[in-house]
Amino acid sequence: MNALSLKNLDIFYGRSQITHAIDLEIAEGESFALVGESGSGKSTVLKAIAGLAPEWKGSISAFGKPRGHGIDRSFSKICQMVFQDPYGSLHPRKTVDAILSEPLSIHGIGDQNERVEAVLVAVGLDRKFRFRFPHQLSGGQRQRVAIARALILGPKLMLLDEPTSALDVSVQAEILNLLKRLQRERNLTYLMVTHNLPVVSFLCDRLAVMRHGRIVEIADVAQLKQGALNDPYSRELIDIATADAGEQTP
Repeated sequence: MNALSLKNLDIFYGRSQITHAIDLEIAEGESFALVGESGSGKSTVLKAIAGLAPEWKGSISAFGKPRGHGIDRSFSKICQMVFQDPYGSLHPRKTVDAILSEPLSIHGIGDQNERVEAVLVAVGLDRKFRFRFPHQLSGGQRQRVAIARALILGPKLMLLDEPTSALDVSVQAEILNLLKRLQRERNLTYLMVTHNLPVVSFLCDRLAVMRHGRIVEIADVAQLKQGALNDPYSRELIDIATADAGEQTP
């Protein structure tokens, strides 16, 4: 079964059309990346799926369930999003316990104490962090809380919007390893937006390259690792990533 299906998806902000005829089929358990330069429409696709960009035409469905426009509580139980900035996405005046309990309360789910403690363990946080505020946590710890919040309803599909770009390099590796472990243990499906091709190589099975709101190429990660993407713009992205890696080498 496909975990996510996008068909002929056009997304708008007012009169501005952001994406054009996006077609994607992502299999259950797959990790898929959307890559491309800033402004290509990558994050807008995630927002439309999550219900945060409600002006669109076409169709969006997850595990065969079509989603409507706007926020859909039933859809949010199978699909959750992790945002780029873990500090900005967490309420600064709520404790970790309150942040994690809120989705359970909204959906009328009991056993909150057990569920909160279990999800903290799942993301590698000790129970001592439960009653701390976001400003009392490191960037990596905050992102673990954000991942825990996304996990607590038991979704099958996770939308990851640049989940490591706001973190230090050493912490990025920890979060990527966490995401890889969680996917394996919970059979999660990931749709990730990133500009970091090494991250795609590590975490993903396939990728779609976006430019000016359109998909110009869909490829296996093996092709990315071999530098064997076909579209000229895709090859340009590989060249940029290779050059950046060379500059960072001591």
